[in-house]
Amino acid sequence: MNKDMKLRVIPKEKAVFWMDEHGRWHNVHGPIEHPKIINYFHAAIQKDKNGYFLYQEYDNIQEKVYFPYQETAIFVFDVILKDDIILVLNTRRTIPLTPENLLVEKDQLYMTLGEEKVKFTEKALLKLSTCLEQKEDGYYFNYRAHSFKICD
Repeated sequence: MNKDMKLRVIPKEKAVFWMDEHGRWHNVHGPIEHPKIINYFHAAIQKDKNGYFLYQEYDNIQEKVYFPYQETAIFVFDVILKDDIILVLNTRRTIPLTPENLLVEKDQLYMTLGEEKVKFTEKALLKLSTCLEQKEDGYYFNYRAHSFKICD
């Protein structure tokens, strides 16, 4: 942190926007629809001991705006199927899919990433649909002759 910059912290109770359970941003007027704003918000997500916030610097100010969200603030927005499976998160970060860390809760697919829980969007699920299988004893992730039971 630059010592010359002032830190402004906005608590989530005062945030004028929030994220829903599908990774969509909203304000009092409804869903935010401008793609540049949506992309800017997603790319600005960070986390500290107090939770998720949007971070930006302008003028001589560092700003953290903590925001309300449902379930998780981190989503898999895209999947790159190559030799390995790469997940593209809403924050633009890319991570490898780790089948051992997959879990299903309330018919939704997640992957644990350390202490964080990452939720798969419908678009990401469609790309993985050929790898997912439901059997009598639960869900399975199948890829390259390997089968992993997904925790529930």
